[in-house]
Amino acid sequence: MTAVLLVLVPFGPATQSAVIGSVLCGFAVGWAMLAVLAARFTDQPQRWAFVPAALMGLSGLLLVVFGPAVQPAVNWILPAAMLAASIYMIVRVRQNFSGSRARWVLYPVIVALGLASVGAGYQAIGEAVDAQATPMPGQLIDVGGHRLHLYCAGSGGPTVVLEAGGGAAAAELELLRSAVERDTRVCVYDRAGRGWSDSTPTPAHGIQIATDLHTLLERAEVPGPYVLAGHSFGGLYVQMFAAQYPSEVAGMVLIDSTAPDATSSGYQPHPFVMDRVFALLSSPAQLGLGHLFGGTARDLLSSINEYADAADAVQHAASLTDFGDKPLFVLTARVGNDAGWFTAQDRMAALSTDSVHRIVENASHQMLVSDEESAAVTAHAILDVVAAVRSGEPLAK
Repeated sequence: MTAVLLVLVPFGPATQSAVIGSVLCGFAVGWAMLAVLAARFTDQPQRWAFVPAALMGLSGLLLVVFGPAVQPAVNWILPAAMLAASIYMIVRVRQNFSGSRARWVLYPVIVALGLASVGAGYQAIGEAVDAQATPMPGQLIDVGGHRLHLYCAGSGGPTVVLEAGGGAAAAELELLRSAVERDTRVCVYDRAGRGWSDSTPTPAHGIQIATDLHTLLERAEVPGPYVLAGHSFGGLYVQMFAAQYPSEVAGMVLIDSTAPDATSSGYQPHPFVMDRVFALLSSPAQLGLGHLFGGTARDLLSSINEYADAADAVQHAASLTDFGDKPLFVLTARVGNDAGWFTAQDRMAALSTDSVHRIVENASHQMLVSDEESAAVTAHAILDVVAAVRSGEPLAK
């Protein structure tokens, strides 16, 4: 209960590090209370309980106060320390509670702590092995308080900028990048909290994502105007970018994009509680579940925050009401979409007087970027827009 209260009240900032630290501090209070109350009200002092209290309390305070700066070190040191402490606690409980029913209350808690320690160690080692096996391509660029990962390849213009879907990283657009770079320069990047990019102290909402991308391209000296290609939720972000920086966008490709909606309420849960809840929900990935399913706690938190911002994102993307006569290619997957989705895709195609809306048969939403045959159709659409920008001629219908 103490751990939950410390998460929900402003004991620390609404970051994953602080939330995990708050949970640890809550458990520290519990073990300290066991030691104090046992000494005060029983004839069996349990001073050993100060050991886990001190370990959890110190680790928790470090995470709350210093946050991401100390989390990598804590991720390596705490699992081994907690596993050793769990073994120590089991021994002391057996010695001090022999014949008492109280030990059967403490054993499950201690075993759970031991298993969590093993999982956290597995997560830390797994992430380190993955990082070693997959070196970062490209570079990290400071966009104002945090760095974003950017990788550009190929030559020629206009430069294509690929925007991944919700919860996705640049690596998931590899099929598109490798196909497009044969004909022009193409850049992929990771939004804050994804892939190799830094996390931000607070969730990055749609307008901030578009602003970050603009700063990233500017500081990396990637010349525009660009052809933007966004998949799924990424289609909202490229439309926001086009609305904010119209002179820097030469063309656009919407790949089974989520549709904007000006009538959306844009409702956002109150950050006082919800940011902490989101951080808490993502924290189990730090106990090994993340690596087991091919991710990290940071990835999960970023995804949760992104989808929590959905209503606001679809509303702000609707600020792009006219794309003029710039080439616009809308690709829609036939499989898994209903009539309402196709209608919304037609509506997005109407943003430009020079647009093509193509339905890709036998392709699902994800296949447009992950299946070799379907991704080839997507890459071809991107290059059609590139060719139209180069020639000044309308898109071939």
